[in-house]
Order: sequence, then structure tokens, then C-alpha cells
Amino acid sequence: MKNTAHSIHISLLLFLGVGAIGGGNMLIISPSGRLLGQLPLSILKNSPFYNFLIPGIILLLVLGIFPIFVVWALIKKPVMPFAEYFNVFKDMHWSWSYSIYCAFALIVWIQVETYFIQGVGWLQMFYMLYSIPMLIVALLPSIRNKYKLL
Repeated sequence: MKNTAHSIHISLLLFLGVGAIGGGNMLIISPSGRLLGQLPLSILKNSPFYNFLIPGIILLLVLGIFPIFVVWALIKKPVMPFAEYFNVFKDMHWSWSYSIYCAFALIVWIQVETYFIQGVGWLQMFYMLYSIPMLIVALLPSIRNKYKLL
């Protein structure tokens, strides 16, 4: 069970990261939203953005590259004092804490996105619900024990 839970934990983060890298890159390459199925710029009218470039960069970095980095850290468990500085769970390896941060970053992203676009679509619902298993799996005793500091 421990290996299964760990594999699910890693897989959830990988899916988030790979999807966000793809989506972020498409928004950066085509800030008009054209590559994402004619995503209309009009949905940004209540946001501070005039196109999808900045949201694409944020998506790429925060929900794309960051979770992939966390996956690497969960597997390797490196000692990184700078990363440890931002670890609010001092009894846990920082990579585990950062996996929790990824889930909360996803929740914040979706909440801000729905506020700005003034609506909720299937993709926002999917990723909001997706954050729940990310948190639940990270909080499983077998996962917590794997990353608990001695």
C-alpha cells in the first residue's frame, strides 16, 4: 500500500505539472488563446490582463514547473536549506510540505481564475475537485511517515 500511495502522490503532481506546462506554453506561444480552441480574449475583461501571456507564464511556472520540481524532490529528498526556509511543517521533509503547497496553489489559481472570468466551466470544476485527492493522498499516514523527519 505504501508504494501505491506514493505512486499516486507522485502521479497526481506529475499530471498537474505536465498539463500546466502544456497549457502554459500554449498561452505563451499564442497569447490570444487561439491554440486553446479559440479561447476568447473577452473572458479577460474583468481581469488585469489584456491577453493570456502573463497568466500563461504564471501557469507554466507555478502549476507546471513547480510541481515537477516537487516530484523530483519527493523522489530524491535532497537537503536544500533555502527550500527548508519556506517549510512550515518543520517535522516533515520540505518536499512533502511543497506537495501540499501545490494543491493550495491549484485551489488559489482556480478561485482567482473563476473570479476574473466571472464563471465556472468544466475545467475549473475538474481541477478544483482534483485538488482534493492531492491533499488527501499527501495526508495519508503512509505518505506522512515516508517524509517525516527523524
